[in-house]
Amino acid sequence: MEEYIVLMRLDLITKEKQPTPDQLKGYMEQYQQWVDTIVAQDKFVGGTGLDPKGKVIRPGGVITDGPFAEIKESLAGFMVIRAASLDEAVQLAKGNPILNGEGNSVEVRKINGHR
Repeated sequence: MEEYIVLMRLDLITKEKQPTPDQLKGYMEQYQQWVDTIVAQDKFVGGTGLDPKGKVIRPGGVITDGPFAEIKESLAGFMVIRAASLDEAVQLAKGNPILNGEGNSVEVRKINGHR
């Protein structure tokens, strides 16, 4: 089994696109159910959500607020999973309920090397 990172992106800036507290609760329940299916297959390694605030450091020491200075779609969180192939990792990631939101995306990449 190889390890893959699942990067979850969504619009964290546009006020109208932010869920209500009730919607957020429902989304988190769906997300937890999806994660539980991966845990049950012994393919979950770890992951977490990310704070929308941060800084971007560019060449020359230029520091800007970010990480989404130019784009609305932001990295909201990540997960590391185990899979036999990229195709299997993609199949697992396709169930991510974040994909139910317009403009949201999930990226899957193999992790090269080990800790």
